[in-house]
Amino acid sequence: MKFMRQVVASCVCIGSLTMGAVAYAASSAKDLVLNGDAVCTTCHDEGDNADLLAIGKTKHGTRADSRTPTCTSCHGTSLEHRDFSGSGKPPKPDVTYGAKTMTTADARNGACQSCHAKDGKHNQWEGSIHQARDVTCAACHKVHVSKDAVRDKRTQTETCFSCHKEQRAQASKPSHHPVLEGKMGCSDCHNVHGSAGPSLMKRNSVVETCYTCHMEKRGPFVHNHQPVNEDCSNCHNPHGTTAEALLKSRPPFLCNSCHTPHGPIQPTLANGTAPALTAPGWWNPSVVTQGKSCVSCHAQIHGSSNPGAAGQHLFR
Repeated sequence: MKFMRQVVASCVCIGSLTMGAVAYAASSAKDLVLNGDAVCTTCHDEGDNADLLAIGKTKHGTRADSRTPTCTSCHGTSLEHRDFSGSGKPPKPDVTYGAKTMTTADARNGACQSCHAKDGKHNQWEGSIHQARDVTCAACHKVHVSKDAVRDKRTQTETCFSCHKEQRAQASKPSHHPVLEGKMGCSDCHNVHGSAGPSLMKRNSVVETCYTCHMEKRGPFVHNHQPVNEDCSNCHNPHGTTAEALLKSRPPFLCNSCHTPHGPIQPTLANGTAPALTAPGWWNPSVVTQGKSCVSCHAQIHGSSNPGAAGQHLFR
């Protein structure tokens, strides 16, 4: 009987120690960033990867905001990963990010869209060129950093140029928008999350997007230059060119891509008629190609309000 009492006492003592150890472990698991994140930060702390905790310096780490997501909001409940106690590497979380992830692009974007699909900036993501090519939010945005480079116009372009190599080369040409200087960003003209306009333009057309800055070109004019009304990129390359004013080529060569080339003085034959267009010397190209151009005379190329005949030809 005495022996049985000793055995029971030993079991109670061991049980108390075990429960105490569990209680101590539970009490030592503290939230490092967000309320309730201890399920992850007991392992993923500053000793495991200090960079992960930098999320606490972002809007995604604000405790006072009820909209702030937790680790599992983006990475899933990940029960197999959380409860792993064997040897070797644990299973991956339900949703992972990065170059070597096996999570689909739709699943990764879905974690972001559960919060960010509710505002007007992202409601046209579905069907956009970025979505169709499996570009993910995490490919451009860095969540676990105190400063997301793509949200700053001074550093935004480097993120875009990592894919858009041709535009990087164009922006380095002599005539370009002040993008490299940090005064503009790609997002001033493009909505990368989707748009009803071409090339992800922020407005419904190229000209409407350009008019947000170049209001003086909008008009209305008495006499309009139709290519201007159609698309500014008919004449301009907005990312950069070697010709002035972002023109695709300098006048008169740019103008001659639509208009039949002619000199300012057309010769007249002895009988009073003009020579055939195929006749040699019917126009003098040296007059307009050496130091002059069409806009030397047709100065109001975007449109003219001169009510006379001169206005029809876009003169001053």
